[in-house]
Amino acid sequence: MSTKQFLFSGFGGQGILFAGKFLATKGLSEEKNVSWLPSYGPEMRGGTASCSVIVSDEPVGSPIVSNPDVLVAMNLPSLDRYESSVVSGGIIFADSTLIERKVARDDVTVYYVPATRLASENKIPTLANMILMGKILKVLGEFEGDGVQKALSKVISAKHADMLEINRNAMQIGADYE
Repeated sequence: MSTKQFLFSGFGGQGILFAGKFLATKGLSEEKNVSWLPSYGPEMRGGTASCSVIVSDEPVGSPIVSNPDVLVAMNLPSLDRYESSVVSGGIIFADSTLIERKVARDDVTVYYVPATRLASENKIPTLANMILMGKILKVLGEFEGDGVQKALSKVISAKHADMLEINRNAMQIGADYE
């Protein structure tokens, strides 16, 4: 059985919920059992946003992720709040543009990706979330194949079809980041 629990967290407006929805949709397209549980702070933009995603080969019993295998922290308050909850041996992805401190733990693997800076430099300022998603999938060995394109086609509405390739390119930037 393979089950991975993810926790995405950051400010509202950073695309936290979209990234989680994308990952859940990718899991569904691969015939996995998934759970996607969004959580908003008091305001949509600028407040806190987090999203729990579970992708499993077996039915998901509860959508709540208390101890994620993978934490995606897009701001310092998120890292401060959730760093200690990641399982030993887990992975933390931190947007190093907005998080200047290093992770204090030595029992997790950490990837520092300057996603916000990369998004700005590539003139896609709203896609730091997808840059991180590309890095996540690359690290997990799930970037290749048609799952990414299928999921993007489902989560990006026909009204915004022009964003399909832009999102795919953002993910490639993340996947290529060393």
